[in-house]
Amino acid sequence: MDFRNKPLRNVAFAFLFMTSLGYAAQDKQQADYRDYQNAPEHVKTFYKTQHANQTYDFASKKLSQYGQLNHGTYSIWETLELLNKMVDESDPDLELPQIQHALQTAEAIRQDGQPDWLVLVGLIHDLGKMLAFWGEPQWAVVGDTFPLGCQFSDKIIFSETFKDNPDSKNPNYNSKLGVYSKFPQNIGLKNVIMSWGHDEYLYQVIKEQSSLPDAAKFIVRFHSFYALHKEGAYQYLLDEQDKTLVPWLEVFRKYDLYSKSAKTVDVAQVKPYYVALIKKYFPKEKLQW
Repeated sequence: MDFRNKPLRNVAFAFLFMTSLGYAAQDKQQADYRDYQNAPEHVKTFYKTQHANQTYDFASKKLSQYGQLNHGTYSIWETLELLNKMVDESDPDLELPQIQHALQTAEAIRQDGQPDWLVLVGLIHDLGKMLAFWGEPQWAVVGDTFPLGCQFSDKIIFSETFKDNPDSKNPNYNSKLGVYSKFPQNIGLKNVIMSWGHDEYLYQVIKEQSSLPDAAKFIVRFHSFYALHKEGAYQYLLDEQDKTLVPWLEVFRKYDLYSKSAKTVDVAQVKPYYVALIKKYFPKEKLQW
C-alpha cells in the first residue's frame, strides 16, 4: 500500500505552517530537555492515556501480531521519508518531522567519530514509528517504555497515572517480579515484555535482517527505557549481558536528546553517505515490516 498521498491520523501538518511563519522551536540548554513538569498539556494527556492502556496482555498480543512482519516491504530510506510526515505527540522538546530528528542524531554521532554502526542506529532508531501508518494510536507507538507484568516503578515519568492501568490492581502483575517470579532474580531483559511501541517493533524488524552488532540492537530495543538508563530503575531485571550493554544506552541518550535543534539538516547533502552506510549493514534493500 502506498501511503505517500494519503492523509494520516495524528500527523501534525500545522508544523509546516508554523515554521513558514518563523515559529520553529528554539534550541534548548541540556537541563531543559525532558522537562515534563512544564510539558504541554497534550504531552501529559498522552502519558495518561499510554499508562492506562499499556497492559501485559495488550503488549503480548501486539508483539505476536507485528512479529510476523507482514505489513509491507520498504527500504530504510523510504521509511525515513514516510516518517517525514509525522510529529511525535509525546516529545516535549521539539516539534520537527521525524526525518530531521533522525539526521540530527546521526550527524551528531558521526561528528564525534563514533563507530559507524552507532551512526546508523542514530539514523534508524525511531523507524518503528511506522506503526502509526498501520493505524496504531500514538500511545502504542511513541513515548517512554517500561516493563509489563511486574510492578510499575515510580521512576517512570508520570508514574502516578498507572493507577488507571488494570495491571496495577492485578496481583499476578503488580508485585516486584510479577509474572517473572518463576525466573531467578536478574532474569534478563530478553525475557521481559516491554510496553508496546516503536522500539520493540523496529527490533523485531532488524534482528534478523541486518548485520548490526548486539549493542546496536539493544539500543534500538531499549532507547526509550528511560527509567532504566537515566533513572537506574529495574536493575534487578538485568542479566550479565544486559549490564555490559546498558552503558551504550547512556552513550546514545546524549545524542538522542541533546542533538535536537531547530536547525535542520540538508537531506540531499548527507543522503549519499547514509545510503552507503545502510547498504553496509542491511544486505537487502527492502525489509519486511
